[in-house]
Amino acid sequence: MDPVTGSGTSLLQEVDPEIHDLIKEEKKRQFSGIELISSEIFISSTVNEALSHALTNKNSNGMPSNRHCYRDDQLIEALNNLCSTRALQAFRLDPACWGVIVQPYSGSPVKAAAWTTFLQPYSRIMGLHPYSSSEKIYCESLPLNISTGYIDYDKLEEKALDICPQLIICGSSAYPRDWDYARFHSIANKCGALLFCDMANISGLVAAQEAANPFEYCDIVTTTTNESSRALMAGMIFYRRRQPALYDFEHKTAVFPSLQCGLQKHQIGVLAVSLKQAMSPEFKAFAKRVKANAVALGNYLMSKGYKLVTGGTDNHLVLWDLRPLGLTGNKVEKLCNRCGITLSKNPVFGYSSVKEPRGVLVGTHAMSCRGLVEKDFEQIGEFLHRAVTITSTIQKQHGKRMKDFDKGLDNNEDIKALKVDVEKFSLLH
Repeated sequence: MDPVTGSGTSLLQEVDPEIHDLIKEEKKRQFSGIELISSEIFISSTVNEALSHALTNKNSNGMPSNRHCYRDDQLIEALNNLCSTRALQAFRLDPACWGVIVQPYSGSPVKAAAWTTFLQPYSRIMGLHPYSSSEKIYCESLPLNISTGYIDYDKLEEKALDICPQLIICGSSAYPRDWDYARFHSIANKCGALLFCDMANISGLVAAQEAANPFEYCDIVTTTTNESSRALMAGMIFYRRRQPALYDFEHKTAVFPSLQCGLQKHQIGVLAVSLKQAMSPEFKAFAKRVKANAVALGNYLMSKGYKLVTGGTDNHLVLWDLRPLGLTGNKVEKLCNRCGITLSKNPVFGYSSVKEPRGVLVGTHAMSCRGLVEKDFEQIGEFLHRAVTITSTIQKQHGKRMKDFDKGLDNNEDIKALKVDVEKFSLLH
């Protein structure tokens, strides 16, 4: 008997038709369009099944073996330990050398926990760009600006030795190349800094050994779990165990009770499932396909004469520089959305305007989940070529100001034709 409705069975459509319809519309949007946002991914059917189990009914808080209340937590303790063990196994880490915390809700609490555990207020940190509001409030953030698209490690070392940060960050949501963690490690040692890696965008590729491994050189490695590992939104913090201990992360961490309280047990359960899948041969093949698809898309765009930041990619990201076209990411993003293609506007290195970013960021994770291969991404490249061509035409006809540009979007026959072709393509995959 359902205690709320009083009925033995209840379908969402009957109990809450408004929410049912919104979910239905979103599902339709996802599968009738092309999803290219770099942080989007389609969870596996196994992960989806794990979401609907009884773990959502249990409340608990605190760190493993140190719960603050709810003493009937043996099964939850076992779940947490299993998830932690799988996290270390997925990244081939020795538990004597590395620990992991799997409770964080998402990426922002993960990074805030790192700042507040390892650093004193107003400590200096340095990375490719600022990460979150918590960082700006708690620390003195000194971003490393690069103009060529590639990291200049000599300039990074010069600046690090000049300002002597307590923490150096490697990792970015928009860098399409592998990271030289060995060089970062050398620089951190020279200025006495801890080395922190945020591998959120590439963690699945790291697990599949399709991206450079940060664990060999870094002190702390954090990640979200949805962006490339096919889990739902969550976060993990990996920390190097030191002998003798230079820090005690497990007992000092601000995850509990500072940043969050009750644990999301269903989230930890789903994360455990996705970590097991990440150790499978099928996931390895998926990661290879993600990279190959990004290369194919990048090569197709360059064959059309377009400019990519760094001239290509080593991972799942393609950062498209729109400056040679005289376009902004805002306009291309808006027009693509009208055509059923979702991607994100993004600044390009050397031009940091947030209001008018001069690039768009494209990721291949989501559509690779749907089985698309290199020839399919060449077709996606053709759709993108058509989209920027239409964008350029509208801007020439109506003007560069966004309010003028918007006038050319309505009842545009080229947009309608592209939308039809995108939907036809998407529904076949």
